[in-house]
Amino acid sequence: MDSQGDVFHTFNVHDLIPADHPLRKIKRRADRVLAGMSRDFNAAYGKTGRPGVPPERLIKALLLQALYSIRSEIQLCEQIGYNLLFRWFLDLQPSDAVWTPEVFSMNRRRFEQHGLLRTFFERVRDEALLEGLASREHFCVDGTLIQSYASLKSLRPIDSSDTKVSDSSDDDDPGNPTVNFRGQKRSNATHRSIVDPEARLMRKGDGQPALLSHSAHLLMDSRSGLLIDIAVDEANGTAERAQALRMLDGLRRRRVRCWPRTLGADAGYKAGPFLHELQRRGVTPYVPIPDGPIRGADSADARRRAAAQARRRARRRMKTAAYRAVQRVRKRVEEIIGWCKS
Repeated sequence: MDSQGDVFHTFNVHDLIPADHPLRKIKRRADRVLAGMSRDFNAAYGKTGRPGVPPERLIKALLLQALYSIRSEIQLCEQIGYNLLFRWFLDLQPSDAVWTPEVFSMNRRRFEQHGLLRTFFERVRDEALLEGLASREHFCVDGTLIQSYASLKSLRPIDSSDTKVSDSSDDDDPGNPTVNFRGQKRSNATHRSIVDPEARLMRKGDGQPALLSHSAHLLMDSRSGLLIDIAVDEANGTAERAQALRMLDGLRRRRVRCWPRTLGADAGYKAGPFLHELQRRGVTPYVPIPDGPIRGADSADARRRAAAQARRRARRRMKTAAYRAVQRVRKRVEEIIGWCKS
């Protein structure tokens, strides 16, 4: 028996992919959406210079990275090199060379400046809404902290002109000797990171250390578990509730409009003013309210009184079957957060 086998083969990669493979449906939809973004790509990319990797191909590669939880773009390029399934998904021939990971870095800022990834996300979502694959009335929301890559050593007083950062990678380096926080109090009011100025000191819970972080917010359809909207902004004590209202308001102004009627959330959204704002918009909140007295119901301040009444209504709602159903479904948005962080 010849163990070496034939050196050359002629085959169609398309025929190797099982007919029921889930990537087939994903590829058809992704190709259709990307084909409709030609004007967006033309506006973002010039017509002069050497042709680069098509942005449609890069976006589909990032989609593969998310679907298969590939941890880095270096690993992604390696797998595209030998994985025929990935090459088929990206419309690459077996003999085509794969770009280097630096191509993603060079295109990322352009994607952000022209909102190409956001446009792709929104058009896929709109197709799902138009086809009735997701509800336009029932939603769940959640937020999470995303830790910044910046170290606490990068913090400087806001009024300081010192921007020197040690970049030593020596294993014997005792740390940045120019930075000593002993005896100092650091807060968002007094300090900023010179590496990531948009990051803020936040802690995940009581007893947890304060870390430089950003705040991410996700809005999910309660019926299908489809992610409807996502946003990242400054981490602070009110970001979750403020962003939830902005995302709900935005649903009524989009090309494919939604009319929110219910919203499920965890105890982080229990603030009375937030619950009152939801009800003022015609949205019924299903939010857990801790045991204990609800103050302000008899206040002379109309806003405090309305907030207290909203919390009381939310607490009574906790006894209903609808509340229990919404809270079961709400766990799905936490799964999405886990997928994003993995």
